[in-house]
Amino acid sequence: MSAVTVWAQIREFDQYPTPTEANLWTEYTPESTTFKLWSPMAQEVVVKLYDAGNGGTAREKLPMQKGEKGVWQLTVQKNLKGVYYTYQVKADHHWLNETPGIYATAVGVNGQRAMVLDMASTNPRGWATDKGPAVKTMNEVVLWEAHVRDITSHPSSGSSKPGTFLGLVEAKTKTPDGLPTGIDHMKNLGVTHIHLLPSFDYRSIDEAALDTPQFNWGYDPQNYNVPEGSYSSDPFQAEVRIKEFKQMVQGFHKRGLGVVMDVVYNHTGLSKGSNFNLEFPDYYYRHTPDGKYSDASACGNETASERAMVRTFIIESCKFWAQEYHVDGFRFDLMAIHDLETMNQLSAELKKINPNLIIYGEGWTAGSSPLPDAAKALKANTHQLSHIAAFSDDIRDAIKGSVFDEKAKGFVSGATDTEETIKFGVVGSVSHAQVDMTKVNHTKAPWAREPWQAISYVSCHDNLTLLDKLKASSEHATPNQLKKMHLLSNAIVLTSQGTAFLHAGVEMMRTKNGEHNSYNLPDAINQINWNWKAAHPEVFTYYKNLISLRKAHPAFWMPTTQLVNQHLEFTVTEPGLVGYQLKDHAHGDSWQNILVYYNAREIAAEIPLTGEWKVAALGETIKLKGGKKVKGTVAIPPVSMLVLYQE
Repeated sequence: MSAVTVWAQIREFDQYPTPTEANLWTEYTPESTTFKLWSPMAQEVVVKLYDAGNGGTAREKLPMQKGEKGVWQLTVQKNLKGVYYTYQVKADHHWLNETPGIYATAVGVNGQRAMVLDMASTNPRGWATDKGPAVKTMNEVVLWEAHVRDITSHPSSGSSKPGTFLGLVEAKTKTPDGLPTGIDHMKNLGVTHIHLLPSFDYRSIDEAALDTPQFNWGYDPQNYNVPEGSYSSDPFQAEVRIKEFKQMVQGFHKRGLGVVMDVVYNHTGLSKGSNFNLEFPDYYYRHTPDGKYSDASACGNETASERAMVRTFIIESCKFWAQEYHVDGFRFDLMAIHDLETMNQLSAELKKINPNLIIYGEGWTAGSSPLPDAAKALKANTHQLSHIAAFSDDIRDAIKGSVFDEKAKGFVSGATDTEETIKFGVVGSVSHAQVDMTKVNHTKAPWAREPWQAISYVSCHDNLTLLDKLKASSEHATPNQLKKMHLLSNAIVLTSQGTAFLHAGVEMMRTKNGEHNSYNLPDAINQINWNWKAAHPEVFTYYKNLISLRKAHPAFWMPTTQLVNQHLEFTVTEPGLVGYQLKDHAHGDSWQNILVYYNAREIAAEIPLTGEWKVAALGETIKLKGGKKVKGTVAIPPVSMLVLYQE
């Protein structure tokens, strides 16, 4: 097909019938199974039935009937539980390759064939009463971002189920020194939600060869509504990964922890051969005027969320994970590829299912898109999103330096002119009279409507780890100086009004040996070596106490811009020094007044005090109760945070 023909066809996509209200999921009962597929341009569609998830030939090939609005359907009057199947579409007089279908919920090894399954049979005992943590305002959440394999793949994790969903929730695992690892570590640290890198079925891992060393972050989607098989104990049996994912979610919930799924609806792992294209060629994607795939994802394609049936798929898929798997939130990869309307419809639907569910994403794209900026879920448009937060690259780069230049320094490492951006981060990217937006690094206008809409973070799976970045940008720093910068970095994050986000392992000085982009590098680079915990006990203790401080004091997570402006007042802005006060029992806090200072200078900073205060945080020590009393002046040690309070 020529580019001109493709472009003409694309312009006609909106003229096809869009059964947005139709139930397109395979429906199973012991008496019958109904298969459905939407493909209004298909000339024929067949269902092929198989005995196994791989190998062998189809035992039956059954034609589907075209019904209203381009929905093809077939009901088989027998018990097909455990039978594998594929669809095959004839388009433009050619049979396309077989596909499990975009609404597949159970698949065999490597996701090539779907399986008919009674989903209720995969529920663990007690599933009906399973639920995640309550969330009143999103910024009371403390997120911890992890890859399923990384937590348990190193022998020091003590896990009997390394690299798996079940390994994540295995209790009483310990390091060789007897320190808690895994879920006991997470609970002890005090985080509230575990953000899992893509755990749906993705392309890059050969599930049939798990004895061969393989690693990938998983941002190459294959089957959106099925867990990844390589994280299960048996990827050949379709129901196993489903049961084990549910057991994992239940295991986190039993410990009071939420589970956030990292989702990648913005592109697919394959372009021409994707499951979307094997049902309705080109419909699900945006194109350039010359008919090529647009590529705002920098992964070869981008989905067209503004199209009715793409929007429907994204919303239905997220609802499925929320209802069937009880997940507590979604993190959207390259969220700005999606349109605002889709994201707002999605969040409204998800909040109906679970009012405690949280949603956030990257407010940027990785390349240009034909979707106009005004319609994108960009960081700059976050104030137009109803229940959705976005990552603050402003605070990230202000604290440690640009992620695009490893030598670039930030506030904690001695950069100049970063103080206003630190302040903008502290208030949660909302409008505040004392923040001079002309001096903020990436943004010239407040972008969050409320403070919880800003995800405060300094490191994540992308780019260098915090320790590696500080090492690269401060080549002559001693280990002790690096540690101080490291602690101050997340001290700022965890005392800011936005939603706090930590990269798993940061609490024990995680390193990836200077690797920027470890998406397909071996376990040896990506895994958490739990021996770091024994090597840096004071770092773990500081992070743990810092999280305790935040959780105990709602002044640090005010839910509205009005409260932030009423109760947060900056007291000092000087090179290398930012201070502010949280006053008058902010957000119902038990402490009447709180003073917070960040000293990034190489020398101590003397602060004059009015009245008597108690010390909550000084140097590497954090005390929630019974702090020593100070008045007159107080010295903040070099590169550290000071927190004082009055009851």
